[in-house]
Amino acid sequence: MESMELYRGRLIDHVQLVVRDLAASRRFYQALFDVLGIPIGGEAETHFWADELFISTKDGPGAQGALTGRHHLAFQTKDHAMVDAFYQAGLAAGGKDNGAPGDRANYHPGYYAAFLLDPDGNNIEAVHHGDADRSTEAVKIAFRM
Repeated sequence: MESMELYRGRLIDHVQLVVRDLAASRRFYQALFDVLGIPIGGEAETHFWADELFISTKDGPGAQGALTGRHHLAFQTKDHAMVDAFYQAGLAAGGKDNGAPGDRANYHPGYYAAFLLDPDGNNIEAVHHGDADRSTEAVKIAFRM
């Protein structure tokens, strides 16, 4: 049987989105992270973060006073039900539909996804890649202090 391999955790260290309304973005992303089982890693007056995603105001660290513009981010899920729940939670938290949950076989067989626009118009996706074996649940980095 032919297989397709994907690698995660070796290219992107983190992504920063600079948003207009931090409170609206916090509500939206908190609803999505709750579905994904990902906790907020930290927050301050001008930013919050979870895993590789850092979200700030234009006055926040590293933002240089400018919004980032439109991006497409795709979050991994464990199954189709999590994609469905992600989509519903995002809509309830102020997101706008950009593609209801469903198969996207034109991407690859087994690709099941949903798309939302966040409060700043970023295209936010939840994806389940279908039946696959993962080498590990997540890459954990422990810093020496």
